[in-house]
Amino acid sequence: MTLRDHLYELKHRLGLALLALLVGCIAGFLWFQWRVGPVPSLGDLLTGPYCALNPDDLLTRDKCALLQTKPFEAFLVQFKVGLAAGAVLTSPFWLYQIWAFVTPGLYDNERKFTRIFVALASFLFICGAVLAYFVVPKGLEVLISFGGEQFITALTANDYISFVLAMLLIFGVSFELPLVITMLNRIGVLPYRNLKNWRRGIIFTLFIFAAVATPGTDPIGMLALAASMTVLFELAVQIARIHDRREARKAVAEGWGDPEDYDLKPEDVPEKPAKAGLDDVT
Repeated sequence: MTLRDHLYELKHRLGLALLALLVGCIAGFLWFQWRVGPVPSLGDLLTGPYCALNPDDLLTRDKCALLQTKPFEAFLVQFKVGLAAGAVLTSPFWLYQIWAFVTPGLYDNERKFTRIFVALASFLFICGAVLAYFVVPKGLEVLISFGGEQFITALTANDYISFVLAMLLIFGVSFELPLVITMLNRIGVLPYRNLKNWRRGIIFTLFIFAAVATPGTDPIGMLALAASMTVLFELAVQIARIHDRREARKAVAEGWGDPEDYDLKPEDVPEKPAKAGLDDVT
């Protein structure tokens, strides 16, 4: 394909992706108010953590509802949530458009690796978002308890929805950490030896990141994010250890180095195949 053909192809794929996002946004906008069979409405799902709080701490005790302080605020909040939900719902389609544009330039093994990468990235993001959804009620409970009896809680729709969406996004993106580390290890940028030496510093950095990135600065969210990222980091380190040890055994067996250079024990090194002598040939 010529450069002009590539640009036309890119324009076509982007158009289909934007159309999918538009359809998803409309579906998410309508889902905010309506139930879909046994599935509760999107509004009920998002206000669930808020409604789980003690009614005595809320201004709207008789009804779990968020405050609308501007005439157009409810529509804008519903549009924001619909756009986010639409992007998630239609992600297989618009991700496929990106994949269809990139895949002609990849080898077969690269295509296989990319499929695995996209599948794992989606799974990890969903796991992080689900964890954040269960952490939000505990974080809100801690945050509103600081006021004591001198304050009563009445959260505005925009502030609350922005807080929940930010939590879902931050947890989802943070859960991609082991995938990034594994990829960097596979291409040789981040070997296990460096990960082992930097382990304490990286874990300390993860706790700092959790304290800064978590909206609301509640200790529950910080600890949940930091602990989860630490566990995922250790998982990635062990995967890197297994990969590097396997590659080291292969390199030593082929005569590319000394076992001590790779921290290998003699029993870990496979024996080299014996070369056939003249007598064997005859």
